[in-house]
Amino acid sequence: MHESHTKNISKTSSPPVKGFLPTAVALMILGWGGLYWVMIYNVPSGGTRWIFFFTGVLAITGTILPLVAFLNQRFPSNPPPTPAVIVRQALWVGIYPPTLAWLRIGRVLTPSLALLLALSLILIEWFIRLRERSQWKPGHPS
Repeated sequence: MHESHTKNISKTSSPPVKGFLPTAVALMILGWGGLYWVMIYNVPSGGTRWIFFFTGVLAITGTILPLVAFLNQRFPSNPPPTPAVIVRQALWVGIYPPTLAWLRIGRVLTPSLALLLALSLILIEWFIRLRERSQWKPGHPS
């Protein structure tokens, strides 16, 4: 009885946070190390600017990934999020600050645009999860 109860819990809950730690650490090392390298050893130009944005996404995604996994575990949903969903949500958060930096470089960033961009990313994720929920069948293997 106890074993089957444990199996049901593992199928209906989000993946454990510790499963994302190796990925998070790898992303943080590559991201923050890359940002350090770009900022210290390079002159701002076209190529290094794109490396800055790319490593910024890696660094922030890796940093936020355990928190996103924890929040998905703390606030369960139906269907339960897969590891790909958790990584995608962390990636949305990781894309946001480099996008703001890119807009700031072009001097077009305003508080209302930053809020609109944040709400747009949240809305996109909500629509994706809504689609997943509409196709989910309880007890049916994914």
